[in-house]
Amino acid sequence: MTSKIKAVVFDFGGVLIGWDPRNLYARFFSDQPQAMEDFLAEVSFAEWNAQQDKGRPFADAVALLSEQFPHRAHLISAYHEHWEESITGTIEGTVKLLHALKTQGYPLYGLSNWSTETFAIVRHKFDFLNLFDEIILSGEVKLIKPEPEIFELCLQKIGRPAAECLFIDDTESNINTAKKLGFDTIHFHSPEHLETELKIRQLY
Repeated sequence: MTSKIKAVVFDFGGVLIGWDPRNLYARFFSDQPQAMEDFLAEVSFAEWNAQQDKGRPFADAVALLSEQFPHRAHLISAYHEHWEESITGTIEGTVKLLHALKTQGYPLYGLSNWSTETFAIVRHKFDFLNLFDEIILSGEVKLIKPEPEIFELCLQKIGRPAAECLFIDDTESNINTAKKLGFDTIHFHSPEHLETELKIRQLY
């Protein structure tokens, strides 16, 4: 390892594993993409789901939102009941790069906004997750990106300063927090873009 980078931190959803609630809801909004978007906006889906990522039990979340939007209750429950359909599969190009970094001896860490309830459903389906030295889930530690506290916790686990850690994520707000804390960062757009950025840093 000739690079100043001594550890690599990966986000999961959108980087290594495809996730999109629209994949699940498509069955309820056949050929009605705008109606689907209207529903997601009406119930503030992203904000609601983030609280599960931060540790709120799904049963409580469904009950609360269904009370607020009783006419949408069946759709709200559907996300809990069919959550696995929101996972669109492995992002193979990134997994290839993950294996390459592991082979070269870089310690790997996962830092993901993910509910412990739902992560447990798919954990065994992705063998590459075994490559990580440690996985930090927002739902487990009750902290969530882009809060700086979860990045600081990650650094404690790694035992190295931020300047020696590379953080890879597809969400700009998460990247911005990591930058402020001193991480080297790559804003993920595609496996091809990631490969280019890793080569620039002489990591691949």
